[in-house]
Amino acid sequence: MAITNTVDTLSSTAVRPGRKSRFNLETLGIYLILVPLGIALVLPVWYMVVMAFTPENYQLRWPIVWVPEPFTLANFQHIFADATLPVARWLLNSVMVTFVGTALVLFISSLAAYAFARLEFPLKNVLFFILIISLMIPGTITFIPAFLLLRDLSLLNSYGAIWLPAMAGAWSVFFLRQQFYAIPKELEDAAYVDGAGRFRIYWQVCLPLVQAALFAQGILTALAFWNDLFWPLIVLSDRPSLTLPVGLLVLSQGSYIQRGLAFAGGFLAAAPPLIFYFIFQRYIIKGVTTSGLAGR
Repeated sequence: MAITNTVDTLSSTAVRPGRKSRFNLETLGIYLILVPLGIALVLPVWYMVVMAFTPENYQLRWPIVWVPEPFTLANFQHIFADATLPVARWLLNSVMVTFVGTALVLFISSLAAYAFARLEFPLKNVLFFILIISLMIPGTITFIPAFLLLRDLSLLNSYGAIWLPAMAGAWSVFFLRQQFYAIPKELEDAAYVDGAGRFRIYWQVCLPLVQAALFAQGILTALAFWNDLFWPLIVLSDRPSLTLPVGLLVLSQGSYIQRGLAFAGGFLAAAPPLIFYFIFQRYIIKGVTTSGLAGR
């Protein structure tokens, strides 16, 4: 018996190095794919950062220098000092549009998601089926009808024209509905016994329990508002009311493009979402992964 145990131990020990080496080869293969892909994604962003802090007369030199040399803040000083380019106003407009729009989308979407998950009403399944089908419709198909509707409502050239179509998004409702399904119904029954109404149960009992998914959806919605170019370009016309992505398009117009100013504006537009996502990426991943396990 002792000899048998010794042989088994030696056999298992002999297998382990092979498994370890095979694991290392798989890991090496993954890194050989991901590292070049990561470099290809990061390199254009780093080039934008370098050019944003490089003087205008050094923008087109060759070979490319990947460190700002000489380092300067003149591009940012020029972009904020030029009265014809209200970049500071565009930046504040984007912040306001993003925060207010995100709050409205989360509130309306969570209300609708709670209703589909917890309430019983006529044609509930039919309406939810229509909601799911709408996810398959390309957004470009709805641009013209939405524009004409907003024109008839006299909402063009206002931020309401940006917020209202976003509040009708089906993805946020579907995303949050999965989380509300995972909440034990006994919690709602206990709140009913304590005399809580339907809205109070939604607001004080259910909503805090889905805060991970709510936070993840909020970040994704905020990034969508911040980076949106096409729709604000269509519905906004007054120059002071433009958002930052549309304002950056103004910087690139004309017969001569000042590359330093364009890169500085791109840096201002890209830095906040990159920093925000880097800080809160753990919550985004947690919200997305848990939403896939919830619901029925």
